[in-house]
Formats: sequence, structure tokens, C-alpha cells
Amino acid sequence: MSRHRLPKGSDSTGAAEEKVDEPEATTETQDAAGTEAAEETMAAEETETAEEAVAAEEPEGAEETEQSEETDETEAVAKDRRPINWSRVLAYGVLPGIALVLAMAAGFFKWQHDSIATAETARIESVQTAKDSTIAMLSYKPDTVDQQLNDARDLLTGEFRESYTSLINDVVIPGAKEKQISAVATVPAAASVSADPNHAEVLVFVNQTVVVGQDAPTDTASSVRVGLDKVGDRWLISQFDPV
Repeated sequence: MSRHRLPKGSDSTGAAEEKVDEPEATTETQDAAGTEAAEETMAAEETETAEEAVAAEEPEGAEETEQSEETDETEAVAKDRRPINWSRVLAYGVLPGIALVLAMAAGFFKWQHDSIATAETARIESVQTAKDSTIAMLSYKPDTVDQQLNDARDLLTGEFRESYTSLINDVVIPGAKEKQISAVATVPAAASVSADPNHAEVLVFVNQTVVVGQDAPTDTASSVRVGLDKVGDRWLISQFDPV
């Protein structure tokens, strides 16, 4: 039985062919992979470029929007800022205010002037009344003592009037008649201490000469603080305190 042998080199040739075919397949795979990678890279670059372009456009659009809003606000403020009509401000605001201030000032000065004038009048009248009434209260003669001192009582008011009435009726009038006492009072000086329309105080300096019967006259000097109240249109003595 004879054996058939394949020629040498047949297996090796096939293997070689197979080996040759394998590199070609690998190259094609690599080329395809490279192409896909390149396409992906290009796509990624295009996407990034588009995003950058959009990002670059957005600030410009935002800036334009902000500028537009600022312009609108400026125009609105400009519309609200109307020109001031100074003539109307003066006519309806400043001048009436000045007139009111002047009227108030005039009223105050008039009140002050009237108050000063009233106080001055009260001072003059009260001083003169204090002098005249003091002389009337302290001057009398034995024959006319009743009439003189009762007339003087009408120059007084309040509790002092009651005290004076009791004094003249109980002491002075009976003593003057019995002992033939006469008295003459003078007021060399008087000064206003205080004065207002209703009450005044006056310091009165009094000299009194008294004669008892046939005796020599005696002189006395004193000072009295006289209080006066305005009753109706008259100043009447309400206090008579020696000092």
C-alpha cells in the first residue's frame, strides 16, 4: 500500500496566505476606527465652536438689553422731572409764608407794645393812687375827723378796709375828738415795686406831723409797702404794711 504525500510547501503556503490576509483585515479595522474617531473629534470641535459662538453672542444680547432698559429708565425719569415753575412756587408757597410770618411778627410786636403800655399805665396810676390815698388815711382834724377818715375808707378794699374801719371807729376818731389831735401827712417820694393791669405794689415814704392839744408838733418819718388792686376802673389799697 502506497502513501500519497502532499507536496511540500502546500500547508506553508496556505498558512502564509492566511497570515497575509490577517494584516489586511487588521488595517481595514484600524482605518475604520480612525475614521470614526476623526469624525467624532470633528463633531466635538464643531459643537464646542457652536457653543462658544452662542456664549459670545449671549453677553452682547444681555448688554444690549441692559442698555435698552437703562435708556427706558432714563427717559422715564426725564419725563417725571418736569421743569419747576418758580413763579407758582413764589406765588403759592413762599409769599404766603412770608406774609404769615410778617403778620405773626406784627401781632407779637403789637401785643408786646400794648403790654408795655398797659404796664406803664398801671405803674403811673398805682403810684399816684398810693400817694393820694396814704395822705388821706393819715391826715385829719378834730372837728372833721369823722368825715375825713370815712372818706378815706372808701379808698380801700378787702380785709384791709375792714381793719381800717375798726381802727378809726374804735381808736382814732374818739381820741382825736377827746384830745384835740390833728395830723398832717405828706409823701415826699414813692416808687413802683411791681405793676400789672390788676395788681400793683408801691413803696411809699411818709412824713407825718401830729399835734396834740396845745403841745408842740411831733414829726415822724416812715416807709410803707402799699398793695393796690384794680377794682372796676379804680385802684384801691388792699395792703398797708410798714417796713
